[in-house]
Amino acid sequence: MEEEVRVIAIDGPAGSGKSTVARQLAERLGLEYLDTGAMYRSVAFAAMAREVDLDDSAGIVEVARSSDIRIDDAVVTVDGVDVTTQIRGPEVTRSVSTVAAISGVREVMRVRQRAWVMERGGGVLEGRDIGTVVFPDANLKVYLNASAEVRAERRAGEVSALDYETVAADLAARDAADSTRQHDPLIQAPDAIHIDTTLLSIDQVVDELIARLG
Repeated sequence: MEEEVRVIAIDGPAGSGKSTVARQLAERLGLEYLDTGAMYRSVAFAAMAREVDLDDSAGIVEVARSSDIRIDDAVVTVDGVDVTTQIRGPEVTRSVSTVAAISGVREVMRVRQRAWVMERGGGVLEGRDIGTVVFPDANLKVYLNASAEVRAERRAGEVSALDYETVAADLAARDAADSTRQHDPLIQAPDAIHIDTTLLSIDQVVDELIARLG
C-alpha cells in the first residue's frame, strides 16, 4: 500500500458497533467512511428488484457488476434511486448473507472498495473481511464484538418492525452464515485489535483506537 494512503479496517459481526465507531473515528481523523455492508445489501436489493433468484449465482454476479451503487455518507443509491431505508429492511437483511457468500460478488465489491480508497487517499472501512482480505496491510485493523444479547438489543432498537426474539434469531443465523461461508468468512485478522464493546460507550472505543494510532 502506498504510504500516503491511510486505511483503517474495522471488522465484526452485526450489532458490534462497527458503523457508529467507524463513522465517528473517520470524523475525528478527517477521513471518509465506507460501510461495505451497505454495498452487499444494495446488491441483494437490486437482485430482488430485478427478480433474480438468489440461487442464481451467475445472475447475482451480473447484478453486482451492472448496478451503479453509490454511498455518500449515510445515503445509499442503486442505479440513481435512494435505497437507504429499503436495504435495511428485513427482506434484504435475510438475503444479504446469501448474496455475500458468492465469490464473484465479493470480487466485484473488493475491486470497488479498493478503488474507493485509492480515489480518496484512504478511509475508514467497516465490514466483515476488510482487515483479512480487502486491506490486509491496513494501517490499523480492528475486530469489534459484543455479547449476542447486547448485539440483538442494539439491532432490535434500530428495527422497530421486529421484536427482540426475531432479531436475535436472525443475528444467530447470519453469524453462522458469515463465519462458515467458503469465501472470505468473518474471522479476526491475526494482527487486529480485538475490542469487546458490550460494556463500552462509542466514545470509549473511539478514544482507544485514536490512542492506538498514536
